Amino acid sequence: MQASAGYKVLADELLPGVGEQTKVGGILKDIFLISMVTVAMILCAQIAIRLPGTVVPITGQTFGVLLAGGGLGARRGVISMLLYSLMGMFLFPVFAPKSAAITESLGEGGVFHFILPWSGNQDFVWNMPSGGYIIGFIVAAFLIGKLAEKGWDRKPRIIVAMVLGNVVIYIFGLPWLMYDLNASWGNTLLWGLWPFIPGDALKLVLASMVLPGAWALVGKIKKTD
Repeated sequence: MQASAGYKVLADELLPGVGEQTKVGGILKDIFLISMVTVAMILCAQIAIRLPGTVVPITGQTFGVLLAGGGLGARRGVISMLLYSLMGMFLFPVFAPKSAAITESLGEGGVFHFILPWSGNQDFVWNMPSGGYIIGFIVAAFLIGKLAEKGWDRKPRIIVAMVLGNVVIYIFGLPWLMYDLNASWGNTLLWGLWPFIPGDALKLVLASMVLPGAWALVGKIKKTD
């Protein structure tokens, strides 16, 4: 399942020599990498900040999506986000906690929730106000993955790829939120966009630093081999 474009993505350079001899080995390597990224996404979802006046907390999910697409490439990135979505709908409460759940676990004054006590949400995507964002995660992972396969993940324009991915998430998330809450467009932006811009900007910067940094580390390791 290696990226088919002109550039390898970071996942193709990890675990060198593993899975390169047989097709089954390559599939097992992909399963391992996709599983690790899915677990990382689940943990990112449980890092949440409750905001007053909105039903959607700030979470680390966007950071996980950006790294999934950039690190795994389009196909594996999409699979990891699909796996995350299916787990949240049918298996475990892995979606980000609701603001009410953060209040329940931390008390009225609680704002920041970091993984434990586990307060994840389990529901069908179409029943959730944030369901559009989750669909957006899948599309954003594909877009960022495609750009990574063109070499954007190791160049300064990685930040452009991350911004585009973030825009895609909002393109799906905001209309869905507006419909689900029967809200005006102004209230939708107030509840689902404006409070999240500073946090998203920080996550964009962090993600755009992690990928080139990981590539630099891979390059140093190769030189020492």
